[in-house]
Amino acid sequence: MSANASTHQPPQVTAAGGSGGGAPDARQLRTILVAVSIALMAVIASVSGLNVAQTHMAVEFGASQNTVLWIINIYTLALAALLLPLGAIGDRLGRKPMLIAGLAVFGVASIAAGLAPTSEVMLAARVASGVGAAMIMPITLAVITSTFPEERRGHAIGVWTGVAGGGGILGMFLSALLVDVADWRWLFVLPVVLVVVALAMTLRSVPNSRERSAHAFDTVGALLSAVAVVGLIFVLQEGPERGWSAVATLISLAAGLAAGAGFVAWELRRRDASLLDVRLFRERGLAGGSITLLVVFGVQAGIAVVLFPFFQAVLGWSGLLSTVALMPMALMMMTASGLASKLASRIGARSTMTAGIALAGVGLALMALFVSVDGGYVSVLPGMLAMGIGMGLSMTPSTETITGSLPREKQGVASALNDVTREFGTALGVALLGALVSAGYRSAVDGRLDGIPRGAADTAREGIANAVEAAGGAGPHTPDLIHAAQQSFVDGWQQAMWAGVAVLGVLFVHIALRGPKNPTTPTPVPAAVAAPDDAEAAGTVGARRPVTGDR
Repeated sequence: MSANASTHQPPQVTAAGGSGGGAPDARQLRTILVAVSIALMAVIASVSGLNVAQTHMAVEFGASQNTVLWIINIYTLALAALLLPLGAIGDRLGRKPMLIAGLAVFGVASIAAGLAPTSEVMLAARVASGVGAAMIMPITLAVITSTFPEERRGHAIGVWTGVAGGGGILGMFLSALLVDVADWRWLFVLPVVLVVVALAMTLRSVPNSRERSAHAFDTVGALLSAVAVVGLIFVLQEGPERGWSAVATLISLAAGLAAGAGFVAWELRRRDASLLDVRLFRERGLAGGSITLLVVFGVQAGIAVVLFPFFQAVLGWSGLLSTVALMPMALMMMTASGLASKLASRIGARSTMTAGIALAGVGLALMALFVSVDGGYVSVLPGMLAMGIGMGLSMTPSTETITGSLPREKQGVASALNDVTREFGTALGVALLGALVSAGYRSAVDGRLDGIPRGAADTAREGIANAVEAAGGAGPHTPDLIHAAQQSFVDGWQQAMWAGVAVLGVLFVHIALRGPKNPTTPTPVPAAVAAPDDAEAAGTVGARRPVTGDR
């Protein structure tokens, strides 16, 4: 039994199970899953969608590159910072009201962003969008884990995981398509449409559930968690641009680490009244699932950092074609995520996770071995497919072990922890793998610029995109400069991929030895909470069994 469950009786969770007040039937469960998946898709698509409109925003707003990057990153920063507090508030106030409020805030903010006349208004709208997204994202998973019966929950989590993993790539494709055929402001039409559909379905079909707790809300823990997340993610986002030794970077790092240490100390003191019972990280399920998601999402984000310059600067493809090229990996990821739960029920979560991690490592190795300028897309496609399948197999059981490690009435917090881990992994992967690619490129290109005019050579050292831009002024040396930059980028690519293989290798060993024991086996129900059959008949969906225990 977990630390959380052994020290107090879990509060009762109540839910409206649909129009009849009972547990949702199979048809309503499908509708609930579609509703929360659409809501999640709106949030995920907005994370990466604006990346394809950086130039357009800079020109229209007369904004610097730094301002444009803040317009993109501030959304993720607000989202990550508020996931835990708002997930916990949703548990207390009711998950359905929180989801409805989040969709409303997110939809209004998206409309404001689409109509923003200045960069300042756009920044404010993006912050509001991040707040709305933080209200939506943890609740979508919490609705699944608190509503779906045991036998259907794994498949539903697999669908959710597939949308969370592949939705970003799908969002980028649709965003690039809108930019190409219409105007960059039409990017905000997609999330608004998704919000309207999700809101209508939520009002009609999604049941409500909430925690009844005897403890006051952990305000101090919420504030400390927000400061810690903002500080550490700011470092990962801004460190590569400002410099790792810049004053702002160091101050943010110190604040983030101090707040993180303070959060752990405070939560240990609060124990059962804590926002997040950190004692639960002693369990294999919570620790293993969190570490796996951190690494897998870090690798996925790092891959995107590498693939886009390869498609655009090395192969000369457009932004739209580059996003189309990523779709096979996204489709494999979403398909494998949906199948992973069934596989885990047969061979165990640990075996499924290790198989997925191994396959993802093989995918990275294939790309490192076979990527080449002449080989083009075909040289990286097998590795992308293996990566997609591997990530899908590892993400679903990891998410199940995280949500299964916290009691049912704390599913908003469990879902938020799952989401925060993903955001940290994404920021970490972009920062580290991006830095490795850049360092490898600069190291390799130096020896290939002999005979290139000094000005063009200096510009080419800054990155492959800069080299392609500088090639126009290199005269007869243009082919040599482009070839040098492309080959150097491939060298940097290989360096980053082998680093990723090493990280996944360490993760593989850890999960194989210390992975979750058996996350699919329900924990015996304490006698004090084992009698909700009557309550279930009255509509107490999710009160049947708090999902806790050593996993």
